[in-house]
Amino acid sequence: MPVPQNSASQTLHPGDVALAFEGERLETLLGSCVAVILTDPRRTVGVMCHIVYCGLPNAASKGDTAYAVFAMQEMFTRLRTIGITPQLCQAFIFGGGNMFPGMFSRKHVGTSNVEWVEHFLWTQGIEIVGESTGGSCYRKISWTVGAQALNVECVDSNDEDE
Repeated sequence: MPVPQNSASQTLHPGDVALAFEGERLETLLGSCVAVILTDPRRTVGVMCHIVYCGLPNAASKGDTAYAVFAMQEMFTRLRTIGITPQLCQAFIFGGGNMFPGMFSRKHVGTSNVEWVEHFLWTQGIEIVGESTGGSCYRKISWTVGAQALNVECVDSNDEDE
């Protein structure tokens, strides 16, 4: 679906968090990282993060939104700033791919990232309404905030060499 004219577009890179309103576009590219989108049920606002690490940061990384705990805190803060209770939002989760399937056949960083996010959202009582995780592809995520569906494109990691 094309981006509506005059709409803002925000491309998230690892560690970014962005808030967008209806008609504005959020997009990112993921491998083992995880993107979370929280949106109000009417889809008038969306906040997205691009999580790199689910583990606990060292003291030097305190507040770094590349870490899941700080990314989720920042998403919650941004929603509350505009009067939205995060626990009333719905969630979409993307990414968590195994980018080295020849090296890791079971537990890998992508799986750990997805499990952390799912558990966190569950503890907060936030419903996950859509998910595209796992596998060994890169995911291009884009969404123009509103009623339309989120666009998820899987790109095989081997396609990048062609």
